Amino acid sequence: MFTDFFFPDRCLNCNTIIAANVFVCEICISQIKFTTDSFESENIVKEKCKSLFPVENAFALMEFQKEGLSRELMHNLKYKGRENIGNLFAEWTIERLHFKEKPDLIITVPLHKRKQKKRGYNQLQLYADNISKHYAISYDKDIMRRNFHTKAQALKVFSKRVVTKNLFSLNKSISGKHVLLIDDVFTTGNTMSTMAWEILKNKNNKISVLVMANDEG
Repeated sequence: MFTDFFFPDRCLNCNTIIAANVFVCEICISQIKFTTDSFESENIVKEKCKSLFPVENAFALMEFQKEGLSRELMHNLKYKGRENIGNLFAEWTIERLHFKEKPDLIITVPLHKRKQKKRGYNQLQLYADNISKHYAISYDKDIMRRNFHTKAQALKVFSKRVVTKNLFSLNKSISGKHVLLIDDVFTTGNTMSTMAWEILKNKNNKISVLVMANDEG
């Protein structure tokens, strides 16, 4: 394409010319701190979750580096319209994530309709679509609703981060399901916890967690 010649894709880290929708060159990928934990192992994300809600298993693709490449990728995914980074994260996840007990249903953290309209997409959509198809796990993107708009966690003072009651609600009942909750960055776990307890109102449900990155703060 004419535009590809004059405006080629470049690595988000070193600016080297790369193939379309790759985003990071092979050399710079080595700078990303991928986790080595398995889904069923005891790990830091699972420990964080256990302090907030009952959890079966948990997995984070990578560590969130505040000054590193993982932050740059996440920032481009969420705020610069590069939705296809979700496909790249899914590819990396599929290379590393293996289930002994496969969940029944995927639920992603929903955006408020006002925020999604402004952004134009939910940054978790392509990621979850790929995970759903590869592992043959049902994904219902409309089952969970965000009831009102809140400021982004990144803009809040840490001491003021609290779990907001009634932030989420289910559009239909879930019973007897092992639900895989997916989010981008796990920081305090407040958002994930609020969603989990909504699902766990039915005691026949179970929760596991998958996140793109874990922020150890």
